[in-house]
Amino acid sequence: MVVCFLHTPYYTVKDNYTTMPEPLSCTGSINTRELRFSRAMIFAIEEINNSTELLPGIKLGYHIYDSCASVPVTVHVAFQLSNGLDPVFYTGDSCSQSGMVMAVVGESGSTPSISMSRIIGSFNIPQVSHFATCACLSNKQQYPNFFRTVPSDQFQAEALAKLVKHFGWTWIGAVRSDSDYGNNGMASFLAAAHREGICVEYSESFYRTHPRSRFQRVADVIRRSTATVVVTFASSGDLRLLLEELSLEPSPPRQWIGSESWVTTTDMLRFSFCSGAIGFGIERSVIPGLRDFLLDLSPSKVAASPVLTEFWEDAFNCRLWKNKSVCDGTENIKTLQSPYTDTSQLRITNMVYKAVYAIAHAIHKAVCQETNSTTQCDKFTRIESKEVLTQLKKVYFSQNGYDVSFDANGDPVARYELVNWQKSESGSIEIVTVGHYDASLPVGQKFRINRNLTWVDGGTRVPVSVCSDSCPPGSRKLLQKGKPICCYDCIPCPEGEISNATDSPDCFPCPKLWLWRYLPFGLQCLD
Repeated sequence: MVVCFLHTPYYTVKDNYTTMPEPLSCTGSINTRELRFSRAMIFAIEEINNSTELLPGIKLGYHIYDSCASVPVTVHVAFQLSNGLDPVFYTGDSCSQSGMVMAVVGESGSTPSISMSRIIGSFNIPQVSHFATCACLSNKQQYPNFFRTVPSDQFQAEALAKLVKHFGWTWIGAVRSDSDYGNNGMASFLAAAHREGICVEYSESFYRTHPRSRFQRVADVIRRSTATVVVTFASSGDLRLLLEELSLEPSPPRQWIGSESWVTTTDMLRFSFCSGAIGFGIERSVIPGLRDFLLDLSPSKVAASPVLTEFWEDAFNCRLWKNKSVCDGTENIKTLQSPYTDTSQLRITNMVYKAVYAIAHAIHKAVCQETNSTTQCDKFTRIESKEVLTQLKKVYFSQNGYDVSFDANGDPVARYELVNWQKSESGSIEIVTVGHYDASLPVGQKFRINRNLTWVDGGTRVPVSVCSDSCPPGSRKLLQKGKPICCYDCIPCPEGEISNATDSPDCFPCPKLWLWRYLPFGLQCLD
């Protein structure tokens, strides 16, 4: 089964504390990117069910739950899973099995994943997330049942710090989602940035449920700042609200540095003032047959699914089986421009795909035996989720050219693409891969850029973001009181003293019998 947030922004519930609370319900528009994730899971399961090599003769089933990106809804789902499902009888087969859940794919966010793991972990139900990246989830003492196909933010934070250092930016602003994802990710980045000698002018947080005044305040901080580089560790849903606020009264040009959660989200490209943004994204992939599967939505399939019906009606602005603006059958999903149909940047979708296959391989190891190049699987064998959990720790396989395995923390090997928002000839903004980061390579080889970048406002020169310019020879640095170490004044060396290096912290007396001459910033000794 999969848990993802098909609707945004949240659930609604009315509490008056005098009567039983109403059931949790989701509101808002459907998230078509998350819909693609859930459909990718179905596609992977159907592939496996038709396979003669993986779980031959055994069919996998699934349930899809909508968490609305809400912790209360996710917790409600987790308790449902922990209690088990009603027995399911398959009329087409001579067997029946309990509906006990063997594993969970999800959640998309770190905070809901944490809540879910704490509950289902007590019942040894394995959880494989495709998009929960908080480094905190690598703690096996707290989350022993948690695995993920997406890398931990610990690696991304270190990569972002190396990136900032690479371009000589020592004075930056930092904004983040006020969530486990944003707070933990930014904390890791700031620690790595400090080790690289990078200073932070401001660090601000926000969350989608905060009042508009919070977003206005953060936007004003960005507008008034002197740092031209803004590093963001935020989900696309949170950052969208901040960028919408900034678009009302644009700030001076800012170079945006993004985390993978938003910098590869195509519907964020509408914020053209972020052109030139760079950041790390999950590697792109190709999943043969997926696009045809996504577009194969017959009227009967759409009508049979409330979620697909809602998607169809929203996409084409019509209603199925209703009197107002009735869908007339001319709607063509192949011409629809939507995150659901966009398979040009399959990144997280491939993480869903790999998560399903990882679970299938774990089940295969638990119920199948290899004998003389043939595979025999006992579909009558009753296995416990704990057995699947044990086998997941040992999973290693290749799928569509990608190796899938988990380390002792349940994490995969961290590999990223460096992406850049570049304007195309038509004027639209595109996500272009300009480099790579591979945490498995030796120090000095992890990070490489192999293509030219464009910067804020379409420029080709690397923007400058420093608190103070470098002090030339003949002067020394004097730290500004109450400011970070990156902020200083340049003081000329007094008569008879020397500094012969850039950014020297001190001046030194000229050696005896040396001569000296005037420089623009002071004196230099001559041998």
